[in-house]
Amino acid sequence: MELIPVILSGGVGSRLWPVSREAHPKPFMELPDGQNLIQKTFLRASRLEGVVEILTVTNRELLFKTEDEYGAVNNDKLAQAFILEPFGRNTAAAVAAAALQLEASHGPDAQMLVLAADHLIQDEQAFAAAVTNAMKLAAEGWLVTFGIQPTYPETGFGYVEAEKNSPLKGGLKVARFVEKPDLGTAQSYISAGNYYWNSGMFCFRVGTVLEELRQHAPDVVEAVRKAIEVSRLTSSNKYRCLALDADAFAEVKDISIDYALMERSSKVATVPCDIGWSDIGSWNAVSELTEPDENGNRFEGEVLSHGSRNNYVNSEGRLTALVGVEDLLVIDTPDAMMIAHKDHAQDVKHIVNQLKACSHTVHLLHRTVHRPWGTYTTLENGERFKIKRIVVKPGASLSLQMHHHRSEHWIVVSGTAVVVNDQQELMLHTNESTFIRAGHKHRLKNPGVIDLVLIEVQSGDYLGEDDIVRFEDNYGRVDN
Repeated sequence: MELIPVILSGGVGSRLWPVSREAHPKPFMELPDGQNLIQKTFLRASRLEGVVEILTVTNRELLFKTEDEYGAVNNDKLAQAFILEPFGRNTAAAVAAAALQLEASHGPDAQMLVLAADHLIQDEQAFAAAVTNAMKLAAEGWLVTFGIQPTYPETGFGYVEAEKNSPLKGGLKVARFVEKPDLGTAQSYISAGNYYWNSGMFCFRVGTVLEELRQHAPDVVEAVRKAIEVSRLTSSNKYRCLALDADAFAEVKDISIDYALMERSSKVATVPCDIGWSDIGSWNAVSELTEPDENGNRFEGEVLSHGSRNNYVNSEGRLTALVGVEDLLVIDTPDAMMIAHKDHAQDVKHIVNQLKACSHTVHLLHRTVHRPWGTYTTLENGERFKIKRIVVKPGASLSLQMHHHRSEHWIVVSGTAVVVNDQQELMLHTNESTFIRAGHKHRLKNPGVIDLVLIEVQSGDYLGEDDIVRFEDNYGRVDN
């Protein structure tokens, strides 16, 4: 039986700011073991029996970063496909788009396993066993959710109530979905024994989920179908990619798969499981991945502590010192620091909302920004000048472009650069440079087998990243 894991990678994770940002969201956060959440999800999915392909639904701006992260762990070169959303329309749209694509490419009898890119599962053996049970139920026509065995009365999760007297082979029929409860209600759910945390993971037969969507959410599936009809599907030796048309996709209703389908269908079952699951929904959850010292402190990076207890510090770039403090979260990045009491970990999102309201870029970008061709790091930003460190991957090339308002001076630090500068094509080596005037078309390419590193000094009246006119681009970013 064909199984296609569908990885949904669309959340920002605002509670994990300042590490998680819109252009570098939660799935790309590196954990203490060196892997990030999206890599762990990909590996976990790829190890399941019967997997023939992995389909990822993500924002089109994150395609190349996702490709890089998968490439670092995809040693078996498992087949991949992508659906690129121009903007988020919640999980019902993502699931409908995936199901319609899989029906076309694999047929209605294939099964899809819907996974969130930003969840952590620590017991893979138990997870694989739960998937096996879910696939058996899905083959019988059930829409299957994975119910996590609750270990404490959590008020931040939704719950699934299972019918006590309707056991299925490998699972239970779902009586209802319930919203996030207050503490007293959550405690009653734990005592009842037939309530489970709603994990947001699902398993369906492709034909079944489309039939149920057409019955319970016909507006969603029809709008997605129309968007796919006018969208661009491309194939290469690396992956199949559907880039959804923005105008058509804007007509799709913004609604979760729970509200649109799972709460309405009578064909919903749950597989209860204890798989070491966490949605990594706050810095408190992240801190649990690090072992505490004798004072209950958990540290990532170089930290000194005196008379301090039960703190978590994530500070990889510089020394942090704690003196006489307790129960704090200290998250330090090169351009922003967040300090919160552990009891208010969920309130970090309010700071992100304030940053958005005042158009501050630190909710969106890190100082180091990933691009399809490599990265750039802003070293200094002053009035009428900006200094960047640019790293171009072997064989990669920036677009042929022009700036109206700024000139640029490029100095090669290491590697070799092929530069188009107006009418000239130059090859630059270490310690060599070129000056590009405003209004001149230019391009930068790394022809070598090692990273090209250079320093860029910008000067001009306006230094915004939107002062770029692209004429040619290897990554489909040419302006219309």
